[in-house]
Parts: sequence; structure tokens; C-alpha cells
Amino acid sequence: MCGITGWVDWEEDLTQQKAVLEDMAATLACRGPDADGLWLSPRAALAHRRLIVVDPAGGGQPMVRWKGGYRYIITYNGELYNTPELRAELEARGYRFHGHSDTEVLLTAFMEWGRECLPRLNGIFAFAIWDEEDQSLFMARDRLGVKPLFYTRRGSAFIFGSELKALLAHPAVQPEVDAEGLAEIFVLGPGRTPGHGIFRGVNELRPGHCLVYDRRGMRIYRYWALESHPHPDDLETTVEKVGWLLEDAVRRQLVADVPVCTLLSGGLDSSAISAFAAAAFQQNGTGQLRTFSVDYVDNDRYFRPNQFEPDSDARWVKRVSQFLGTNHRTVLIETPDLVEALGAAVRARDLPGMADVDASLLLFCREVKKEATVALSGECADEIFGGYPWFRREDALAAQTFPWALINGERTRLLSPELQAMIRPEEYVAQRYRDTLAEVPRIPGEDPREARIREMTYLTINWFMATLLDRKDRMSMATGLEVRVPFCDHRLVEYTWNIPWEMKCCGGMEKGILRRALAGVLPQEVLQRRKSPYPKTHHPAYAEAVRRWLLDILDDPTSPLLPFINIEAVRRLAHLDATAMNIPWYGQLMRGPQLMAYLIQIDTWLRNYRVVVR
Repeated sequence: MCGITGWVDWEEDLTQQKAVLEDMAATLACRGPDADGLWLSPRAALAHRRLIVVDPAGGGQPMVRWKGGYRYIITYNGELYNTPELRAELEARGYRFHGHSDTEVLLTAFMEWGRECLPRLNGIFAFAIWDEEDQSLFMARDRLGVKPLFYTRRGSAFIFGSELKALLAHPAVQPEVDAEGLAEIFVLGPGRTPGHGIFRGVNELRPGHCLVYDRRGMRIYRYWALESHPHPDDLETTVEKVGWLLEDAVRRQLVADVPVCTLLSGGLDSSAISAFAAAAFQQNGTGQLRTFSVDYVDNDRYFRPNQFEPDSDARWVKRVSQFLGTNHRTVLIETPDLVEALGAAVRARDLPGMADVDASLLLFCREVKKEATVALSGECADEIFGGYPWFRREDALAAQTFPWALINGERTRLLSPELQAMIRPEEYVAQRYRDTLAEVPRIPGEDPREARIREMTYLTINWFMATLLDRKDRMSMATGLEVRVPFCDHRLVEYTWNIPWEMKCCGGMEKGILRRALAGVLPQEVLQRRKSPYPKTHHPAYAEAVRRWLLDILDDPTSPLLPFINIEAVRRLAHLDATAMNIPWYGQLMRGPQLMAYLIQIDTWLRNYRVVVR
């Protein structure tokens, strides 16, 4: 994967701004450690940092191609999984290619079809193309938002980049937040309103959207959306299609000229991906599949089952690895390293995030990168198949709020009265929730229960899944590891969107349709394993470390966090027993220790980014 950045300016001569462009690109070096490139013209400047995955010689960027006497220049982050089909179609139309990279195919597709190329793409992407003839910039982001793309307008300048840090490296962009940005951090975080860039005047291009910027201004178009209609297939046909779509997605996403592995937890989702990948490796004669899992030192001593985490992964990882014959490695994380990585995780995300859940993934990816460049991961199955507890809990279904944050009032009580008055937290959350429900594509006359599950699925895909994809992209790319997510294949998402809930839960288990589709692919006991989320540490030393750190912040009069919190309420939180907050305040994993760590990350972010409130 890669990092992209650049800007368009109708007044400034950008050929004189090479140093600024280099600074912006340098912030993305971790995303593309293998090569870099710049392209400048008076009106447009593009930069690229490359992680070489396909066609080392022919895939350099920014890439320039000519048509009708004019140049098209692309800077692209992503991977197309239907490159051969697109290439063959374009060759039939008379185009000739210099290499075998998907970058060249994507640029040529745009030259041929313009923005109508987007529905033809199967992949994950964020890219920008400068059309020299039209003097226009075209940008697009993949359907599910696997790859990020931020932008802002500053006077005559339009500035964009893969990560917020690239924008902040431009002298016109300052780390300012307003009341809305504070509400996003203190009330919705680590989630984010779709399209919100937190910093003042900064946006993220929403998934499934494209953008045109020229002298007439900026125009945004939606090129993809979920469509609701009655499911046409019976159970047997649905099982067959789900299995075929997933296997095809995995096989397509193994394309690379570098080592590929899978991330294996022993759960249904990652095991399915590993099974299809291992079979493809065997069929193609590419050797033994490498698999990796993550765990924590002494976690076997301290883990206790609960309703959200029914068991630990270790024995399941061993069972699946042996069954598939993979070459497996478990990465063990030490508590001091996990605590220290909280700050690195903020720098990777440019925002406070999922605390140690982010930090552990960062450390995990750092180790995986030593042995592979591309990894396939099981994210997003629970979103599209309804695997999370809130799809089945009556209190979550009845709650008129985001179901992964049912105790948001606990967070609100930690905020200072001044901040509460400024951001009106309850109203802010309620409005974001209503705005999202207004987008849900509905079927007139649909059964109320089915309609509610559709709402929950839409909320989860557009909010919770987006948070996990942010996490996966930033933590992996901070180490130069490309992670692909086969369950985000848009064909699979479109198909599962309309599968009735009773069919999705066939057999009386969550994700029953997926379990049935994998019959014969995985051992029966793995097919029956209850959902267990990404593992977190249960070591009391971690809770104690973040408690001490948070208390030090509260005792520091220079802390930028203090004006935004109710200091005594936070102090009481820090003195609570680590097990006191039994219900997660975000998702399934984030409880008392993670709330303390999240506040630490906010303090770190405010300090290190020198955030100014306007």
C-alpha cells in the first residue's frame, strides 16, 4: 500500500513549492518506505510514497500517461483485484501497457471512461488524478472506505492526503479544532462521523464517493450505495453464493510480488480466510502459508471469560494452524511495551484511538512486517453478517442510539461543565444517530424486526466498521504492512445486505449462514466456536500503569486535558477497581482501563499536535 498527497492552487505557482510537497510526502514515509516521487506543474502538485507490492519496475508514481496530446497524472494508494479483466478490456480497446501494475490499469481506465470507471473497479483504493486538458483534479475512495483520503480548502489551495499528518505539514493547515471537533473526540471517539476530519475545515471523502475540483469549485458525487430489495435466493443457494464470493475474494486478494500471510485468531472469520488462502497456496504451488496471531505475556493467568469474550484464542489458533498446515507464529506483547505504544498509536492515527487495542495491533504488525509485506485479515464479517452482540440484545435493539456505546452517559459525566455546555453531548450524539438512520435504504412494508436489523447493520457498517478499518489501516501502514480485508469485497457486502435475518442466523447461531457456507472447509468445532473479539490484555499491571499515568496527568497543572474534564470525576474513575466498569463503553473490549488510556491518548494528542481550540 502507499501514501498519497498533493494540492491544487489557482494562484500559487506550485513549481516553486517543491520543499513543501516534500515535507508533506515525508510524513507518509511509513506508508511507503520503498520509493517516493513528486510531480509538479504551475497549478497542481502530486506526491507519492510507495510500498512495493506489485511490479517493482513498472509501478512507480506519480505515473504519467498521455492521451490526445495531454497528460494524466495519478497518485494512488490501493490494490485492484480485477486488474487482469480490466487490462484485457482496455487492450481490446487499443491501449498498450508498459508494465503489469494495477496503477497503470487504473489510470488508463480513467482515461477511457472518466468517473464511470469506478463501478468497474474491484479493490481498495484512494487516488487522485490530474487531468491536464481540463485542469481538474479527480479523487475517489473505495466503496467501503478501506483506504483513507482527507482534504481541505485553504484560500486558493485545495490540499489532500492519505493521512491528516500530510495536511498538517502544509503551512496553510493548522491543528485547530472547534466545538464540533471536540464533540467528536470526547463524545463519539474513537469513532468518527463519516466524512469528519476532526480538525477545523478538514474532511474525509466518504466511502463510495468521488470528488472533482476545478476552477468552478468542488463537486462531490456518490457512485456506490447499498440497495435494499427482497432477497431472491433460497437457503441452499444463499449458502453456495456466500461461500463462492468469499473464496473468490480471498483468492483475488492474494495477488502480490512479495510475501503474503494471514492474521489468524482461530475464530470463524480469520480461519475461513486462512483456509481459502492455504488451499490457493497449495494449488498454485507457492509453498506453506504463513499465519500470525497476537497474545499477551501472562494473559493465560489473568483471562476470565465474560459475555463479550467467551474464551481465549491460543488453543483455537493451534487447532486451525495444524488443520491447515500453516507455518504459524504467535507474537507475544509485554505490558510495558503496550503502555509505551499508546503514544505511537496516536501518532499513527493522528487522533486518539482505541487505546491499547490500537497499540497492540501496531506492535503486532511491526513483528509481522519482519516476515511479510501483505496480510489478509478477517475484519468486517461481524458487520455484514450481524455477529456483534448488539444484533441480538433486546436493550441494544430498543435503544435509540449507537448500540456499541450504550453507556455514553458515563463518559459525559467525566466532562467539564464548560465543555458540556459547548458541545451539548446528548444532542450531538442523537443528531448524528438520526442523520445516519435517515440514510438507510428501506423496503416499504418490511417487517419491523427486519427493518430494525437493517438499521443496525447500516449503523454498524458506516460507523463501527469504519473505526476498525481506520485502526487497521493506520496501525498496519505505520509499519509498512499492507493489510487486505476480503470480507469487504463489495460483491459480498451487497449480497449479504439483503439476506433475511432468520437466514443469516440459520442453525440458531450468529453468522449461521457463514458457518454453513464453510462446512467442510474448517473443523466442526471451529465452525461452532462462539464469537470472540480481537484479544486484549487482562494483565492487572496494564490497568495499574495507565492508572498511574492518568493520575500524573491530573496532577499536572500544564496538562491540556484538564480544561475539558471533570477532574474529580476522572480521579474517582482512576481509583476504581479495574473490574468496576463491566459494560464496555465502546464496542466489546473498551472498559475501565481502556477509558483511562483513551483519556491519556487525548492528552498526548493535545500536547504533541499542539491542538488549538477555536
